[in-house]
Order: sequence, then structure tokens, then C-alpha cells
Amino acid sequence: MQPRVKCLIVDDREENLLALSRVLQRDDVELLEARSGAEALDLLLTHEVALALLDVQMPDMDGFELAELMRGSARTRHVPIIFVTAGAQDQRRVFQGYETGAVDFLFKPLDPRILKNKADVFFQLYQQKQQLARELLDRTETLRLNEMFTAVLGHDLRNPMNAILTAAQLLEHKSTDDAVRKTAARMMSSAKRMSRLIEDMLDLTRARLAGGIPLKRERGDLAVLIHRVVQEHQEAFPDRPIEVLCEGDFNGDWDPDRLTQVASNLIGNALQHGGTTAPVQVRLDGTRADIVTLSVTNAGRISPAVLPHIFDPFRGGERAIGRNDGLGLGLFIVQQIVQAHQGSVQVQSDDATAFIVKVPRSAAEVVKL
Repeated sequence: MQPRVKCLIVDDREENLLALSRVLQRDDVELLEARSGAEALDLLLTHEVALALLDVQMPDMDGFELAELMRGSARTRHVPIIFVTAGAQDQRRVFQGYETGAVDFLFKPLDPRILKNKADVFFQLYQQKQQLARELLDRTETLRLNEMFTAVLGHDLRNPMNAILTAAQLLEHKSTDDAVRKTAARMMSSAKRMSRLIEDMLDLTRARLAGGIPLKRERGDLAVLIHRVVQEHQEAFPDRPIEVLCEGDFNGDWDPDRLTQVASNLIGNALQHGGTTAPVQVRLDGTRADIVTLSVTNAGRISPAVLPHIFDPFRGGERAIGRNDGLGLGLFIVQQIVQAHQGSVQVQSDDATAFIVKVPRSAAEVVKL
């Protein structure tokens, strides 16, 4: 059952309060009556109202002054206000009312049907707003629980997956039966792929639940990491040329495992989606004192429709780039790792596609990337 909507009526005359209350009375509406501006402010401190009807002509604090005070408070700034007055229809006062943020200005004697219909509109809007807020809260909690489940599942899957990998390695190295060795090799390939998927799931959860991917910084040479990643991919793609160009100093304080993950994802994407003959270019620029820049370029082109969403997790539609054996999380995780290093990653795609990563040499440095 939905909570009752609250409506504030402010008038210094008892007979006016009674008349307005009779017009606005509904089973799902609670009417709050105030006989002065000060009393109205006290009620607004403890109640959240969907609509306020304010009499303009009141002693001590008139309706305009009360409205200005309401607009000055974050709690009541967005409460719809309808002014009610028995005075002459002075356009100057009407404009003053609207300037204080009123949604309407009514003159007595009031038409009960018009007042009731106007108020009902604001009551319904408030109820819809509250319903949307509850649904958003429910969905947010559901998403949080789903991500917690994913984190627990991914963590618990790692141990049995490591056992499968170990068993497959033993079979491949110890068995003399070719059929067994081939089966073990397939098991290892599948288990490694599943391990990558599990790690992607865990990284997604870390990024969303923990506020970012955690880093283990240490002093290291980024060029050493890049050359190792290039060598691994060259062995996996012996027919695809990879050109590596390095210039400058590549030492810094960063998480070597995470930056290896960044380079591996980007180079792997470039090899899979950059055609079969054009070389993949990996450039490492360490000529600046504050940052190191890594760029990975291939001959492929990303569709303009995909480009704005290239770093989105689980991106749908045409997947012009990204691991074909993954969950669509590779580039999202790249972005999260780079941002955890206080760096930036950008993509440019015209005749060729280039991913450009800039990372500070030290977390303490404030740099313009």
C-alpha cells in the first residue's frame, strides 16, 4: 500500500482552512494545516509534501515571503506552490507570485472543481515520482546482489579451474598416448579460456563494487613488459608481423601485472581485427618526464556507430573490436586499469585504428594527459 500523499494548506483564517480541506480531502491524501508562515515552516521540517497552497495575505509573514524561504531550502525547493488570494486581480502581484516559483495563482472565490483537478495532477505526479524512486532502489539493490553473486561465483570457480589446468598439464607431459595428449591440450586450452572469463568477471565486479580495480604498484620498466607481451602474441600469431618502436625512458611506479593485461588486450585485439597482412604497430614513448604513452595501431576500422560505446561492458550490436572468445569486457577492463593508474585511454579510427594509453610515472604526480 502506497503511503499517503501530504498537502500543506497555509491560511490565517480558520474558515478558509476548513473550506480548502473539504475540497482537497481524499483517502490517499493527508492534509497539513498551518495558520501562519512560521507554523508552515515547522511542518515542512518534519513532513515531505507534494503540494503547498499558500494564502498571499497573512500577517507577520505573507505567502510571497514564505515561498522565498521554501525556495531557499534544499528540502522544499522543488515543492509545487499554488498561491490563493482574496485580493483584487493585480497582474503585478501575479507576476511576483510566479517569480517566487509558484506553479499557479488562484483568486477567491475558488471554483472547487478547478482547484481539485489542479491538486489531483500534482498528487498523481508525486505518487509516480515516489513509485519510480522505489523501483530504482529495488533495481539498484538487485544489481548489487547480482554483482556480489558474480564476485563470489568467480572467486569460488578459480580453485576447481586451477585443478583442471594442473591435471591437464600433467596428462600432456606425462602421457605417451597421442590421443590422451591431444585431449589434454584441448582441456588446457578450454580451461585457460574459462580462466580468462572468470578473471574478467572478477575485474568487472571489483570495478563496480570496490570503486575501481586495485593496484599493486612497484618500480618497473614498461618496455620490458611490452616486449614480453609482444613475444607471447607473436608466438600465438606467427604469420602476423608486429612492429615495436620504443623511444625514451620507461621506468615508473605502476602495477606490472595490470599494465601487462592492458597491453595484452590491446595487442590481441589488434591482431584479431586488423586484417591478415598489415603489421600491428606498438609504440612506446617515454620522452616526457611525467608520463609514458603506449599506442597500438592496426589496419582495421571501427564503425562510427560502435566507436562511442567501445569501452562499454557487454557492448551489443556490431562488435568491431574485442576478443572473440570473451564477454565483451576486455576494453572496459583496459579503461578501468588505466584510470586506476590515474591515466587515460583514447581510440582513434580513420583509415586505421589506434588505441592510445597514457599513464603517469608516479601516482603522486599531477599531470595533464
